[in-house]
Amino acid sequence: EDSGTTLATESDSPDKSIIGSIIRDIQHYKHHFQRISFNHIPRSENCLAHTLATQGLRKGEDLYLEGGLPEFVRRVLERRSLREPN
Repeated sequence: EDSGTTLATESDSPDKSIIGSIIRDIQHYKHHFQRISFNHIPRSENCLAHTLATQGLRKGEDLYLEGGLPEFVRRVLERRSLREPN
């Protein structure tokens, strides 16, 4: 699904997925840039962004990083660093 979304942003054909309106906005505004690229980053490689997005949706509120990382993000990063050797 995520890589399909990336491909949809590069296409000029209409997108009928659940995030179709966002895709249409991207398709419209991408022509205003001299150069633009879209890249798919697997969720496993972008743990922090996924955690922030998931918690924001769960709580139904916007989340800003003013004053540092939220405590739940610190815990996720600590658990991840314990699993992965340096």
